[in-house]
Amino acid sequence: MNIHGIAERAGVSVATVSRVINNNPSVSHTTREKILAVMREEGYTPNAFARGLGLNSMRMVGILCRDVANLFYGQAVSLLERGLRAKGYNTILCCSGLELESKKNCLNLLLQKKVDAIILVGSALIEKSDNSHLNDAAARVPLFLINSYADIPNTYCVLCDEAEAMSANVRHMSQAGIKDILYLHDMIDWAWAGTQKLNGIKRGLIDNGITENPGLIHAVSHGIEPAKERVSRLLENSVNFAGIIASEDILAVGAQKALLEHGLNLPIIGFNNSLIAQCVSPALTSVDNMLRTICPLTTDMLYNTLEGGKAPSKVLVAASLVERETFRRRAE
Repeated sequence: MNIHGIAERAGVSVATVSRVINNNPSVSHTTREKILAVMREEGYTPNAFARGLGLNSMRMVGILCRDVANLFYGQAVSLLERGLRAKGYNTILCCSGLELESKKNCLNLLLQKKVDAIILVGSALIEKSDNSHLNDAAARVPLFLINSYADIPNTYCVLCDEAEAMSANVRHMSQAGIKDILYLHDMIDWAWAGTQKLNGIKRGLIDNGITENPGLIHAVSHGIEPAKERVSRLLENSVNFAGIIASEDILAVGAQKALLEHGLNLPIIGFNNSLIAQCVSPALTSVDNMLRTICPLTTDMLYNTLEGGKAPSKVLVAASLVERETFRRRAE
């Protein structure tokens, strides 16, 4: 059964059936119900590709991220998919990893699928110098960047002010009398978000009259064990620090494990406010990078843009510190 057969059985024109399929409000309620009843009886499902050809839109959005197994990316993808589905858009997900060639291949794959727009989740998809592949993609469809930034036409960025969040973390610890602060991050190579966080730490030190100590800024591989091993080594080498700030919750947990093994209980602040921050004991104080705000904002901007409206090229959202057992602020 095709659209012509549905029209014949319902006693209407093919154009009327098409309007019902595409949720055009011009069809009367009675006619709409009659056509839908025939479609249900025949088990007819509209072909998305055929609809897209007629509408010049597949109502499909591509989502590109590094690795959905990562808690940050997984939560973002879930929020985006749910929001887009509520607005009548389906999604295609690609996980590219960190290799540039893989990122380009995934981007091209989504474009070949005739998506209406592409959402890039996380700053790992932004290169330090050459982002010509993003320029090329943005010339074909709108690009929406979650928690990263690129000054490219037809590109819209929604991000958390992570630099300010890190600067505030230093201020909170300083006001609690903690001056020797160990900073753990997983930025082995350049990364846009990692650079923002590191800049925030350094600005916080300056603003609070603390001399930067390169021996208290450490890059480690992403994971609990690398962070645990690094903090244990620092403790064994009698490196003095009175508090720890980490660029990711998973690094903060590794640091926490090292401290516990050495019988220590120092203030710790993580980042992302992931589920892991709530599961560990003592519960981890962590910066909420506001994914539950950023993702709905992105889907709203995407919908408005595709429907012919306008959207700002950059939206900056303030972070929030979620205080738990590992650190609590003093009154400011």
